[in-house]
Parts: sequence; structure tokens; C-alpha cells
Amino acid sequence: MAGFLDRAKEQAQSALNQGKAKVDDVQQQRAGNDLLKKLGAAYYAERRGSGSPQATQDALNALEAHINTHGDGFLRG
Repeated sequence: MAGFLDRAKEQAQSALNQGKAKVDDVQQQRAGNDLLKKLGAAYYAERRGSGSPQATQDALNALEAHINTHGDGFLRG
């Protein structure tokens, strides 16, 4: 009986870890999408004359930092 409970506990822990990993992936994709949206907004504002090149560069730097840390998978999603 103890072996069965140990296996059940291991399976539950494995499922929990997989769920956490999936949540982390989704959160990183959302963060990447938000940064991409901010870059687009900064670029648009710059082109329209109400933004600055520095704001666009800052948004680009933030996006590149995210990609360096978490990858660019959100760009393909």
C-alpha cells in the first residue's frame, strides 16, 4: 500500500510541476506580447511626432532583454 501511495504522490507532484511550468510559459508569452505592443506603440508615436526616439529605443531594449532571457517563442505563437 505504501508503494502505491508513493507512486500517486510522485504523479501528483509531477502534474503540479508541469502545471506550474505551463503557467510560467503563458506568463512569459504575455509579457513578451505586452513588450512587443509597447514597442509598436512607441514607434507609432515617434512616427506621428508625439513620441521620441529614446522611448522607441527603450521599448526595443526591454523587448530584447526579454527575448535574451526567455526566448522568442511568443513571436511565433
